[in-house]
Amino acid sequence: MAATPTPPAKAVRGGAVFVAAGIFLSRIAGLVRTRVFNHYFAGTPEGDVFTAAMRIPNFLQNLFGEGVLSASFIPVYARLLGEKRGVEADRVAGVIATLLAIVTSLLALAGMLLSPYLVAVIAGGFDGANRELTVQCVRIVFPGVALLVMSAWCLGVLNSHRRFFLSYVAPVIWNLSIIAAMWWFGSSQSLDQLAKTACWGLVMGSFLQLAIQLPTVLKLAPDLKFSAEWASQNVRTVLGSFSSVVVSRGVVQISAFIDSAISTRLPWGVVLQLANAQMIYMLPGSIFGMSVSATSLARMSHERGEESDPETANQNLRRHLDLSLKQVAFFIVPSTAAFIFLGDIIAAALFQTETGKFGPVQARLVWFMLAGSAVGLLASTLGRLYSSTFYALQDTRTPLRFALVRVALTTALGWIGALYVPGWLGIDESWGAMFLTATSGIAGWVEFSLLRRALNAKIGRTGIEASFLVRLWLPALAAAAGGWAVKLLAEHFQPALHLHPIILAAIVFADFGVIYLLGTLWSGVPHARDLVGSVTRRFRR
Repeated sequence: MAATPTPPAKAVRGGAVFVAAGIFLSRIAGLVRTRVFNHYFAGTPEGDVFTAAMRIPNFLQNLFGEGVLSASFIPVYARLLGEKRGVEADRVAGVIATLLAIVTSLLALAGMLLSPYLVAVIAGGFDGANRELTVQCVRIVFPGVALLVMSAWCLGVLNSHRRFFLSYVAPVIWNLSIIAAMWWFGSSQSLDQLAKTACWGLVMGSFLQLAIQLPTVLKLAPDLKFSAEWASQNVRTVLGSFSSVVVSRGVVQISAFIDSAISTRLPWGVVLQLANAQMIYMLPGSIFGMSVSATSLARMSHERGEESDPETANQNLRRHLDLSLKQVAFFIVPSTAAFIFLGDIIAAALFQTETGKFGPVQARLVWFMLAGSAVGLLASTLGRLYSSTFYALQDTRTPLRFALVRVALTTALGWIGALYVPGWLGIDESWGAMFLTATSGIAGWVEFSLLRRALNAKIGRTGIEASFLVRLWLPALAAAAGGWAVKLLAEHFQPALHLHPIILAAIVFADFGVIYLLGTLWSGVPHARDLVGSVTRRFRR
């Protein structure tokens, strides 16, 4: 008799809360780090240098880290746990850890030696002293890459045991390490020296992020041993999926590299502000999309190990996915509206300081990029859920094919949009960054459509009803209009009020949030009722 599955709504919400809480805290720490960084570096060549240097370790971390391990390691490891084969699961985890440690250490060593050639690829627009500083920064941060990847391996083990909070909150200490380095030396070092100091803070933070997770991992996996025993069929399954997902993640990261390389050919300051816009853009997707995706992947993989009937398994998958899609859309739709209409308010509140180098000009530039990114925000976030479902089915090739399509479109459209469209329209070159992010969003919609069609053919019809999306978009647009009205009033009375950007953002988004919540309650969106009920119950306690 098949095992009775945990009610999907409760399972998804329960784990997602812990993931969202951990991600929220880590993202807040990341925003503080970015705010401090912009205080010292906004609009400077050194700021663009540090941002470009970070592309390579971020690439390798994403290539071998969290996303790849979630797609290849968690489905096998969680399935073994679901089948009550804990000893075999721990052996698989040990072999994968050994492989990752060897490969990433060799890559880190090679990266330090080959950094001048790598910089030529990711920052072709830099020259002279700025190029040399980029090379030095890349060499410093590379040793931290292996540590970050091993930290992602810890995340895979913890998620499979449904210990979500620790692994997603661990990056807080990584951010705090960089913040401490800049704060301690910010007033005594030149900008080029401070950029290198921040890189050393990154390496120390990478070590601390791993160290804080390891004790819990070793406690949860008592039979874990680091070894190179590749004979296990489960290990081969992970490695087989790993290679496909590495390529899939790799082409997406190559696309990000291309975006970075293109942005180095735009005016100074664009590279850093593009990174600022990407950080804001990733917040809703990380807090809501990644939290639901991570818990859903672990849960779906568990249930496939527990459920023997294929049709029942597919039915459970569809139910999990549809629930997750609506849950994520409830938060992503208003985020998209806010980015398009109120992006300058967000950027100023997060990064503008009275004595720092980030000002209204930089806030507007970030807003333009955010508006462009918002084009594909919903598609990218929902697409992640579809990819996770394919990974739970241990199908990594389908997402790979569609990732290649997305990269090809992003590259071609991004190059034209960033470097040629501003000239054709007779506008400033800095606008090229907005076209760069917008074309990436268009490619994201193409990938999402392909993923949905392929998965529907595999397990049956999935997706969000058009009527549900209308009940989200109408309140979101009304909320944006209300926030815009408050913004215009505040700007009119600003000479008398002298509102700090944070205070202005609090007023604008309080109005925005109330209108959206009331609108979704009025239109009968169940997630709005659940949210209000959850808050009400907490206050009653």
